[in-house]
Amino acid sequence: MTAQAELEADQTETMTVREAIREALREEMRRDEDVYVMGEDVGRFGGVLEVTGDLFEEFGEERVRDTPIAEAGFVGAATGAAATGTRPVVEIMFSDFMGVSMEQTMNQMAKMRYMFGGKTEMPVTVRTTEGGGMGAASQHSGTVHAWIAHFPGLKAVAPGTAASAKGLTKAAIRSDDPVFIFENKMIYEREGEVPTDEDFTVPLGEASVEREGADVTVVATQRLVGESLDVAADLEGDVSVEVIDPQSLYPLDTDTITDSIGKTGRLVVADESPLSYGIHAEVATRVVENAFYSLDAPIQRVGTPDTHMPFSPPLEQEVLPDGDGVRAAIERIT
Repeated sequence: MTAQAELEADQTETMTVREAIREALREEMRRDEDVYVMGEDVGRFGGVLEVTGDLFEEFGEERVRDTPIAEAGFVGAATGAAATGTRPVVEIMFSDFMGVSMEQTMNQMAKMRYMFGGKTEMPVTVRTTEGGGMGAASQHSGTVHAWIAHFPGLKAVAPGTAASAKGLTKAAIRSDDPVFIFENKMIYEREGEVPTDEDFTVPLGEASVEREGADVTVVATQRLVGESLDVAADLEGDVSVEVIDPQSLYPLDTDTITDSIGKTGRLVVADESPLSYGIHAEVATRVVENAFYSLDAPIQRVGTPDTHMPFSPPLEQEVLPDGDGVRAAIERIT
C-alpha cells in the first residue's frame, strides 16, 4: 500500500506543511508540559516564516521563548535543559546559521549521551529552514542536512509532505536522542492529507513509498518529492516511476530503497544539497553495497552544483535542481 493509500484509510485533514508542523508542536506541547519552543522571533512574531504562528498566545512566554540572536547561547541552553529532563524544541532561523552553534552541537549535544555511558538522555529537537528559491542569497539559502547526518549521535530528518512534516516533528520531540528537522522553505504552502490522530507519528528511519512504479526508482527529498511525483504522473504510460521519500536521512531506510531497486533496476537520487560528498553519494553507495546486481543502468544524481546559492533570480533558478532535471535523469537510463 502506498503512503497516500494508507492516509486515505485513516481520518485525515488537508493542511499545508506549515500548518502540519505547527499542529505537531501544539499537540506535543499539550501532551507534555516539558516540551517548549525557543528561538529567534518564534514567540510574539510567530516565526520569521510564520511556522510557530499563534503558539505564543496559547502557551505564553514561558513555553514559547524568544531568544537573542545568539545561536551558540540558545542551542547550548537547550542542550543543558535536555540533559536535565526537559524537551526543548529549538528553531534556528536558517540552516546557514548552524555554524555559530557547532561547538554546542557536535561536542556537547551529539556526544554527551555517549560520553556518559548512556546515562544521560538528550531529548532536544532542532528545527531549521533551508533551500533556495526565495532570492535570499547565499547566507540564507544553504542546504546543509548532509552535514548534520554525518555526525554520530545526531539524527536528521527532511520532510517532503505535510503528513511527514507532522509525523516526523512529533517523533523527533518524543525521541530521547537529538533530532534535527530540515524544512525546505519552498514547500511550506504545499498541501496534503494529514492524519488527525494525535498519536500519529512517522517512525525515525522509515522511508515512504509515495508512488509505486516498475521501471525506475526516484529517491527524492523535500521539495523534490513533489516535483518527482509530478514528473512521474507526466510519464505515466511511457515510464513507470516509483517515488520514495526517505524522510529520515539518518538513520536511512536502506531496505525500502534496495527493495525498490530489486523491482525497477534503475535509480535516480534527487536532493537539493551540493552533489559532492552528500546524500546522493550515501544513497548510491548503499545501493551499490546491497543491490549492485539488481542495477541495470548507472545511478543518476540530481542536485545543486558545488557552488553557493546566487542572489540573482535567473542564476538561482539555473542552479536549483527541479523536475526537469529529474525527468532528464530518468530519460538517460530508460
